[in-house]
Amino acid sequence: MPTYHKSTNTPLHLPSLSIGNFRGIENLEIPRLGRVTLIAGQNGVGKTTVLEAVRVYAARGHLRVLEELLHQREEFIDVFNEDDGPELIPDLTALFHERDPTQVLTISIGPSDDYAMLAIELLSPSTWTKEQPELFPNLNIDDGVWMLKIRFRNKELALPWVGIDQFQNAQARHRNPQRTWSRWLTEDWPEPIRCQTFGPGLSSTQDLTGLWSNVALTDDEDRTTEALRLLHNGIERVAIVAPTQRTRRNQRVLVKVVGRERPVPLKSLGDGVVRVFAVALALANSKNGFLVIDEAENGIHHSAQRNFWNMVLRTAQRNNVQVLATTHSWDCVTGFAQASSALNDVEGILVRLEDHPDGIRAVEYSEADLMVAAEQRIEVR
Repeated sequence: MPTYHKSTNTPLHLPSLSIGNFRGIENLEIPRLGRVTLIAGQNGVGKTTVLEAVRVYAARGHLRVLEELLHQREEFIDVFNEDDGPELIPDLTALFHERDPTQVLTISIGPSDDYAMLAIELLSPSTWTKEQPELFPNLNIDDGVWMLKIRFRNKELALPWVGIDQFQNAQARHRNPQRTWSRWLTEDWPEPIRCQTFGPGLSSTQDLTGLWSNVALTDDEDRTTEALRLLHNGIERVAIVAPTQRTRRNQRVLVKVVGRERPVPLKSLGDGVVRVFAVALALANSKNGFLVIDEAENGIHHSAQRNFWNMVLRTAQRNNVQVLATTHSWDCVTGFAQASSALNDVEGILVRLEDHPDGIRAVEYSEADLMVAAEQRIEVR
């Protein structure tokens, strides 16, 4: 498949992406990512997993993000604590493609450059070396304590973890090491990269107001309002209001619309307007970082797809944001192809994930390929 390169003013955080042993992906190589990369493919092929892998990489393996991913999919272990009360703990093994407890489980995420690869390992007691128990002098590994290791560049962290079988042991429950995870960060651990996430559903008003507070009275406020006009050209201004000045409860996003005497709730203008507003805010809050969007087409009419992607591509370039998004929609792919091919200074790439007997493959489509496919209605989703 031919490739089509465009110049970029700043380097990308992930010029390529390699994922190993993460969730449903045993091994995936995406040789090239763009300023904006749209990922297509059938349901269940691993599109959302790719976005999750980027989140983990951006966080440099931070446990908060690992726990967020597990909570979102309700991947818990049901146990009883030392008081014999019910307790839920994150099931770290759910993050690994291979879960053989007799082996060292390893996740790898990062660019093709091995130096910048993030590695996450889970070691059962049977795989520990003689020296490793010394890392946790206050714990008895006979209680069934596992080790979670996180490596990035020349840094390494080792943390204790207790799994489902070990929680039947009263001593292990009493010494649950997960409660000390908040202490794991060290001053010299590499800084995470900012990463905004945007799911398939609509953002809550609370989320929108939090993002808006970071752009209010700045140039980004004007750009966000301009983005709203992609779906409703009568919008003049946006404001966040509450019933009283003394409380932030029951806040609403209101917009001033040409021809209407009073402002109207943003949500009354339809899901598409809310969706564009949220994406524009997320781009403004992702400067010098990542933005991952799951099911990017949701709520946006097919006629607005090209303008939507034009906004995303331009804003991503201006704010030095690397965007990865997923889609099931042909209209979304077509709009993306049209917008990307029209911008000579921003690189947009479509990657289709395909399930093969020997694993998932990534097929890259250049903008020239996309335009031909769009004109001839060739299936690339």
